[in-house]
Amino acid sequence: MSNKTVQIGPYEVGGNNPCLVVAEIGINHNGSLEFVSRLIDMAVLAGCGAVKFQTRSVDVVYTAEELAKARAVPTDVVQHALMRSVLPTEAISRLGKDITNTTNGDLKRALEFSAEDYRLIDDYCRTKGVIWFSSPWDEASVDLIEQFNPPCFKVASASLTDRGLLERIASYGRPVILGTGMSSMDQVRKAIAVLNGVPVILSHTVSTYPAKRSDLNLRAIHTLQKEFGVPVAYSGHENGTTMSVCAVALGACMVERHITLDRTMFGSDQSASLEAVGLTTMIRNIRDLEGALGTGEKQILDAEKPIAAKLRRKDTL
Repeated sequence: MSNKTVQIGPYEVGGNNPCLVVAEIGINHNGSLEFVSRLIDMAVLAGCGAVKFQTRSVDVVYTAEELAKARAVPTDVVQHALMRSVLPTEAISRLGKDITNTTNGDLKRALEFSAEDYRLIDDYCRTKGVIWFSSPWDEASVDLIEQFNPPCFKVASASLTDRGLLERIASYGRPVILGTGMSSMDQVRKAIAVLNGVPVILSHTVSTYPAKRSDLNLRAIHTLQKEFGVPVAYSGHENGTTMSVCAVALGACMVERHITLDRTMFGSDQSASLEAVGLTTMIRNIRDLEGALGTGEKQILDAEKPIAAKLRRKDTL
């Protein structure tokens, strides 16, 4: 395990410090600021140290053809988007005539927050005493999130090979959590070089939803620690919580899990997310594990000495 640490807001991450648990709200809010506040409340109550979002400039990340494709979108998601005024004039006119006449672009835009929305989120996180940050998927989104003085940036695994994005993030000098799913060791090495000396936490992950346990390859946590000498996190997309706790036992300094109000809700990430009970259970088990790991120094405990005396244990070595 690397003894190197990285400061993320008030948390020193890595070394022998407690694992930082990050609740990935992502797009599980379905465009509702009310859902966001409920998810933040859930994360804080469970004991998370941070919440995370995803930020995209829809017209940059997706092609016009992809956005124009017909796609069924739940009425409540459309209504949230209309209330927050995030849809273009064409979409508002079209949906005003038929709210079910939806496109892929309607959904993508409905799931994005404006600067005004993020100000409300920022204020709410401050009142709850929890830090927040985001995974920006394009350079304009980096600039948007930077306005809020984030404690770090997260680079999604899908973005690890995007040099322009990495350079824009590095230009602000903030710590970076670098997702390594779908990436080779050589690609990770090149990405770290592009980040040009900013503090880095690597995040071991498998980019399938949900991920099979047989694919998790948790020993890669040790591989990344040994190769790069930096703290290594774990971003889990598997069902259940056991494997995330095991990742901490293997040295993960941070655990990130998607959270949801209800795993049956609409959305591509909901089924691989944790509800309140699962999140609370995972964090309790992580803290129990940390207490049991100890310092690693082998010594006779004070509690063991009277037992040894009572047994009249021979010491003839």
